[in-house]
Amino acid sequence: MARAKAKPADQSLYQRDFNLWVEEQTALLEAGAFERLDLANLIEEIADMARSQRKAIRSDLVILLTHLLEWQHQPRGRSTSWTGSIVEHRRRIREEIEDSPSLAGYPGEIFERCYRAAREQAAAETGLPQSRFPQTSPYTMDQALDPDFLPD
Repeated sequence: MARAKAKPADQSLYQRDFNLWVEEQTALLEAGAFERLDLANLIEEIADMARSQRKAIRSDLVILLTHLLEWQHQPRGRSTSWTGSIVEHRRRIREEIEDSPSLAGYPGEIFERCYRAAREQAAAETGLPQSRFPQTSPYTMDQALDPDFLPD
């Protein structure tokens, strides 16, 4: 959502009041007044929606993998908070895919990249050296998303 800052008198409705703009665009669509739509900003917002879903999955996968690494490498620090986070982020990923089945393969596409980020994050959060965590994921994507899986 790249709503540019301009002087209030020069701003479009999209820039001044996003919610009102959405309501107006919805009303125009419902009325079939397609020629009055703000197509440039509608296209941008629709593209942002798709990016947002992918970004959510990426973020949830990094957090999930971070907590799996922490669970495995700091057994004395295991807590219900970590367990709760693992459950929550698995659920979020599952729900994003249920809402948009075309994203089912996306976690597999980004899994190793997310693991590298999780490895870095786990090192920062635990104080352990990054070298303590494997270079490549010790978990498969199926294991990471499996509600019954916790590493030893």
